[in-house]
Amino acid sequence: MLRELFSSDIMVHAFTGGAIVAVVAGAVGYFVVLRAQAFAAEAFTDIGFAGATGAALLGVASFAGMIVFSLLAAAGLGIIGNRARGRDVEIGMVLSFALGLGVLFLSIYSRTSASHAMSGINILFGSILTISSNDILLALGSCATALAALALLHRPLLFASVDPAGAEARGVPVRAISAAFLAIVALTTAGCVLLVGVLLAASLLIAPAAAAVNLTNRPGQAIALSMATAVGVTWCGLVLTFTGTIRHLPAGFYISALAALVYGASLVLRKRLRRVRVFEYPHGDRETG
Repeated sequence: MLRELFSSDIMVHAFTGGAIVAVVAGAVGYFVVLRAQAFAAEAFTDIGFAGATGAALLGVASFAGMIVFSLLAAAGLGIIGNRARGRDVEIGMVLSFALGLGVLFLSIYSRTSASHAMSGINILFGSILTISSNDILLALGSCATALAALALLHRPLLFASVDPAGAEARGVPVRAISAAFLAIVALTTAGCVLLVGVLLAASLLIAPAAAAVNLTNRPGQAIALSMATAVGVTWCGLVLTFTGTIRHLPAGFYISALAALVYGASLVLRKRLRRVRVFEYPHGDRETG
């Protein structure tokens, strides 16, 4: 079975591309969850969809449209800063408009030919089984840039995420780091959308990281666990798709379903871990007798 699995160029591309986006999504997703910015990650997927379909309509590469629109959105959120808090309704309306704009561009673009309709649908729902070597290289460039920037900023970013007031008091440029992190999320989202689509990108960014945060408080362990979980659910979803279980359901369904199951299991494990800690430390000291 494994020999058959990796003898197909389609599956090799799928496993390679899935691993690339999963590793970066797992690492960046940890800080997204830690900073409670899941809404921002969802925003980039919606806005990136509008950029991709708009660029395709103009005859420009969809990936270029995603990058430009996502970075513009990151710049806008960075300028707004803390003023975005308490404005969920207004921001939600903007995102709904962006998603509707993407649907409009997709509708116009798909009228020209059936191939255009299929490519537009792939942007929204993803088609990890049809990605090309060029798609992998583009996503690799975007994700590698995001991961390198995250590696450079991870210490002050972690400080600013856990204790923003303390970080600012110690001279950490909190606002600049926040803006830089939004740009990292934008690049990550663009790479994910290119390979797995708008809907699945949000799942890979949020669910594995949220599960890791539920299971450990140590940043290093949480990031490693988030990355491993993202790769695991992606590869397992691809294996299930290849084996044709349950009437050949799409890879996106398997991956998102597995991510949701992992997050649900983490909630159960977190409760059990808390009970064990309460039992072991009922008065602050470990029971020895």
